[in-house]
Formats: sequence, structure tokens, C-alpha cells
Amino acid sequence: MSGVSAAGFPAEDLRRSAEATAEALRRFDVENVETLEAPGAPPYVYGDWRHAPGAPTVLVYGHHDVVPPGRPERWTSPPFEPAVRRGRLYGRGTADDKGGFMAWLGGFAAWRAAGGPPVNLRFLIEGEEEVGSPHLPDFLARHRGRLDADVVVLSDTANLATGVPALTWQLRGLVQVDVEVSCLERPVHSGDFGGAVPDPVQILCRLVDGLRAGDGSIAVPGLYRRVARPGPAAPEGLGGTLGVALVAVSLQAVGHAGGTRAIGPPALITTVCLPAPSPQGRSPSGS
Repeated sequence: MSGVSAAGFPAEDLRRSAEATAEALRRFDVENVETLEAPGAPPYVYGDWRHAPGAPTVLVYGHHDVVPPGRPERWTSPPFEPAVRRGRLYGRGTADDKGGFMAWLGGFAAWRAAGGPPVNLRFLIEGEEEVGSPHLPDFLARHRGRLDADVVVLSDTANLATGVPALTWQLRGLVQVDVEVSCLERPVHSGDFGGAVPDPVQILCRLVDGLRAGDGSIAVPGLYRRVARPGPAAPEGLGGTLGVALVAVSLQAVGHAGGTRAIGPPALITTVCLPAPSPQGRSPSGS
């Protein structure tokens, strides 16, 4: 099933996705499973297992919604029909993030077979992460009492390579700034005024280009004062042979042109440890 949370896709598919997620939790013997609601939000799925008196409580977070599949002709197999090829599972959401929280359920099942987990567990699987979780604050306020935990864990991250376990303990934050440049009260014809009046698009291009210094760092004064720098082991681990190989494979997979490369530290250090500007687009108006 699809379960796309972006605007323009059927809301009923998201509800079906939530119900399927709840059923998956029940199959793994998670208790007190139900779908929880917040006004205007797709259903959240909750469940728990609390049979470890005196032990910490772990809240496992995940999301069952996915991004749109894009152009169907670019898929080797239908995006919403899981397919196994060369030992890997393909389909929209197999990694982000249905496969992530299913891994936790698999771990829970293994502990159950061995007598029970050494911690108490709560599961919260939401349905709007891919659109920024706009209703999450309201949901947390409504259901705060059911979500008490000592720690929150999730598996919406990556490992360095097949067979190399990875524990992600810290992620970069996200700051969004909307910049609007206005130069004229109304549109004018470029044939009459081009070159004589300021061009907002060119100004925005200069602003975006000016975000990076020549060495690849962000040219915002004082930005790095409170940024934790990678330790001495990071360049060896993230910039070494394994890191370089991973980046090469990843760039090839997304169609990166081999003759170009970003300026700055090794790619994995840049993507994992340091801030990075990411312009999202422009919307010029006028003529």
C-alpha cells in the first residue's frame, strides 16, 4: 500500500497504512496497540510492552508514511509491491522507514523468545514525518502521559556498509530561512528595462553563492563557534577507505557526474558532522 503523506494523495491510503502497522505490532505480541488521533493528522500507531519492573523505558519512534514514488517508469519493480533482488528488498518505504521500525520489532521478538527484553518498551509510529510532522507538537501534548520514557531511539538512519553495524548517536539539526528579494513595485519588460533595473534572481544567486567560502566552509561569521568539531578519529574513520568507497557508490547511485566534486572536508564528515547550506529553489515573478 502507498501511504504517501504529501498533499494530493489519498488520505485513506494513510489510514490503511496505519492499520497495517498496528496489525504488524500485534503480530509481534506488542501490547495495548491502537491508533491515536490528533485533529487534522494521519493516525499515529501506539503500542507497548512493560514487564520489566524497575528497568528503564525505551520509546521506539518510527514513521509509516512515505514520499511520492516519482515517475513509475523509473522503477524496476512497482514501488508499492516489495520485491527481493540479489538479497535486498526493494520498494518505497523498505528503508525509510518501514524497514527501520520493523528491525526494532524483530529485535523485540528475539528478546521475547529469550525470556523478555531487559527494558520496558513503547512504540510510536507516526504518519506525517515526510511532510515535517506538523501535528506532532499537538499530538505530544494530547498523549503526553502515554509517552513517558527514559530514552528515545529510532532507526531512520544509515549504516556505513553491509555487514558494518552503525550506531548513530547524534544528528545535525535543521534551520529553514525563507528569503524574499523585491526590487520593483510591479513587473517590467526585460527588453525595455533589462540591465537598467536590479534583478532579484541574480541577487538571490549571489546570496546563495556567497554562503560558501573558497575552502567549502559556510561563510557566516561566528557560525562555527558552537559547532563540535570532529575528533581525531573521525577523519580516519569517515574519510578513510571505507568512507571514500561508500561515498563513491552513493554518488554513482544518484547519477552524480564523475568529473565534479564538492569543495571541503571528506564527504562523510561534511554530511555527518558539519553544517551545510542546502538551497531549495527560487520562484521568480515578473517579466
